[in-house]
Amino acid sequence: MSHRVGPQSGDGVTTEPLVRLLGPGEIRALAGRLGVRPSKRLGQNFVVEQGTVRRIAVLAALRPDDVVLEVGPGLGSLTLALLEAGAGQLVAVEIDRALAGELPRTIAAHAPHLAGRTVVVTADALKIGEPGGSGGSGGSGGSGPAALAGDRTANLALPATPSVLVANLPYNVAVPVLLHLLAVLPSLARGLVMVQAEVADRMCAGPGSRVYGTPSVKLAWYAGARAAGTVPRSVFWPVPNVDSRLVAFTRHESPVTTASREEVFAVIDAAFRQRRKTLRAALSGWAGSAAEAERRLRAAGIDPGLRGESLGVAEFARLAAVHPELPRTIRSS
Repeated sequence: MSHRVGPQSGDGVTTEPLVRLLGPGEIRALAGRLGVRPSKRLGQNFVVEQGTVRRIAVLAALRPDDVVLEVGPGLGSLTLALLEAGAGQLVAVEIDRALAGELPRTIAAHAPHLAGRTVVVTADALKIGEPGGSGGSGGSGGSGPAALAGDRTANLALPATPSVLVANLPYNVAVPVLLHLLAVLPSLARGLVMVQAEVADRMCAGPGSRVYGTPSVKLAWYAGARAAGTVPRSVFWPVPNVDSRLVAFTRHESPVTTASREEVFAVIDAAFRQRRKTLRAALSGWAGSAAEAERRLRAAGIDPGLRGESLGVAEFARLAAVHPELPRTIRSS
């Protein structure tokens, strides 16, 4: 925990924390004052245990030059822990206007010496666009956290370029949010996210696993993912009906292919839409016919009798790059 030197007490020197984390009672009182009730529609479950948010912040391994993106900060439990752990700059994106409006005041009260490092943006994370847009400040030289109101229906450019994502992602949109952020923010080099345990298993699964599927392959396009620990239900308010896990990811180069990401993802979607079928059958709609699906699979060096769960992202990328067969009338002209 970071401290600053405080007034002397007797002949000793006392210190006071730079950051005072929120406790369970304070979180509930704050929510009550705001009239906020955790929303199932928004997938809100607030972490109320200080040891948990400190653990997440430590696992994130932040560096002084990191710009941290936090999605769904809620009442600020993890936000404060990230500041305590040394986040150089923090951009917090919160869709709930009441929570986003209160968060700068919470930071100013609980981390006054670090408040200038934070910008709070009111926006839907799925609407975030390319970084570098206009609006607001919040660098380390500021006097307090800034709150920026974004248009939640249009693409929003963040006020800083994030390098790390650390977030307790809303359960109902965790995978879409993560994939969207990796797509539109190439600066995100690594991250640590808390998601539903079942989703975490899918995100980290490899080819051949029972839970390997669309989220596994699409995430592998951008990054390598690994399990980073479990989070008990008891640390949340309200207590969810499912367990949570941490997933760490590190960005890597996408597979080499002449196909676009959209073309590769279209093949992935088709392969897992009917995951129990062979690729020849599952991809018949995507290719136009079972025969054409088989031709493309063989051209990519893939056995048509396999299922989608057998292929890695590089194989899907190779398959997407195979050109469709030209109609006979064009071929013979």
